Amino acid sequence: MKKDLQYYMSLPYQEVIVAAKEGGYVGYITDLKGCITQAETKEEILSMLEDAKENWLLAALEDGIAIPEPQSDDEYSGRFNLRIPKSLHRALALSAKNEGVSLNQLVTSILAGGLRTSVQK
Repeated sequence: MKKDLQYYMSLPYQEVIVAAKEGGYVGYITDLKGCITQAETKEEILSMLEDAKENWLLAALEDGIAIPEPQSDDEYSGRFNLRIPKSLHRALALSAKNEGVSLNQLVTSILAGGLRTSVQK
């Protein structure tokens, strides 16, 4: 199969849209580094993101840059091992107990909150 613009545009790239602190919305495509756009409304951001993806892909094709294909969630099990200091383990376990949630739920929530913060920067 020829990997042209039409091929890449048809792939299911993950799109992320977040509200910007200063107003409006920011949208980006996770697998296409630097493919990002902004718009004032939710309706606009969808078409702007599609336009940004097309222009990003066109530029990459013209410049001969390798274009990554979307990563599948099938590549991830949802599990990983992490070694932490005993004191941190204890603090997390106590915090989870105080909140009435499992340690897994607490850590997942903390990680997700940190990830949202780092993505918005």
